[in-house]
Amino acid sequence: MSKLGAIMASEIAETPKVFTAILDNKQAFDSVKSVLLEEKIQSVLILARGTSDNAAHYLKYLIETQIGLPVGLTSPSSVTVYNAELKYANTLIVAISQSGQSPDLVKFATAARQANAYIIAMTNDDKSPLATIAHNHFSLLAGPELAVAATKSYNAQLLISYLLVASWTGKKVNGEQLISEATRIAATTDLVAKAVATASRDKEVVILGRGFAYPNAREAALKIQETCKISVQGLSTADYLHGPISALTPDTQVFILAPSHMPASSITEATTKIRKISSRIFWIGNGGTPQGDDIVLAGSNCDDEITSTLVDAMVLQRFALEFAVASGYDPDAPEGLSKVTLTN
Repeated sequence: MSKLGAIMASEIAETPKVFTAILDNKQAFDSVKSVLLEEKIQSVLILARGTSDNAAHYLKYLIETQIGLPVGLTSPSSVTVYNAELKYANTLIVAISQSGQSPDLVKFATAARQANAYIIAMTNDDKSPLATIAHNHFSLLAGPELAVAATKSYNAQLLISYLLVASWTGKKVNGEQLISEATRIAATTDLVAKAVATASRDKEVVILGRGFAYPNAREAALKIQETCKISVQGLSTADYLHGPISALTPDTQVFILAPSHMPASSITEATTKIRKISSRIFWIGNGGTPQGDDIVLAGSNCDDEITSTLVDAMVLQRFALEFAVASGYDPDAPEGLSKVTLTN
């Protein structure tokens, strides 16, 4: 009998190899480094679902903070359900999908291209419908991903998003550090052991992040829901203060995403209020302010918050994997889910 989670574990561990393949191919981004000017791009929309939608939030933060262009997230049903007529001149659409197959994404991308949008796609299949529709396609180079819960493909989406924006801004990329830190995280066997031993499936779980960490908070919540069969909230710390914190109890388990170099002031108000009610606080990353009995799931030590966030995705994936196995679930094939979700 195969070991529970063996496939998911092996795919998380492949992340450094995937990063190496992408970085070895970074000259591919030269093809789009001038596209914003050449196409007179005035706004960006990102097309994605599920895990890829969480990667979309990371790309959104990158473009907004590094370039200043307005970035939104598409509503595919505007085309597939409501048959909207799109007017997308001077608009860049970035389509993000592991399979590149979901009918609603394909239909929206087709309509957007017909409406004069410029399409960039990133998928794990060079021959997928989304790859074919796009003006430029970037392969995730992740190889076959068999576990239902996406891990190495999500990490690849984050890295490609980072390299895409770096190509537009001329930012130098420290690829060696990204690979080195990912390799170190992958080799740390007890990375999440204390957190797994302490966390309970029977108590509420809330995962919080802000800025570049917010996408990983959403992704961590999704991964735990997919693999552990419990309901989890993944929120911005700012949004949490605008209402959901009223449901906080002394038993609530609060995970706070805190990558290295994250501005501590961005979450100070939230953590101060949380500590008044709950003492069950877990930190993912090396940028937090742990106290007392807080549990730290140590993350990466990259040069900045953006790249630390990118590598720290592996930590949250390891927690979801090992928490599921400790709970007796097989995270490779969660009941009721399939690898490719074909929404219309």
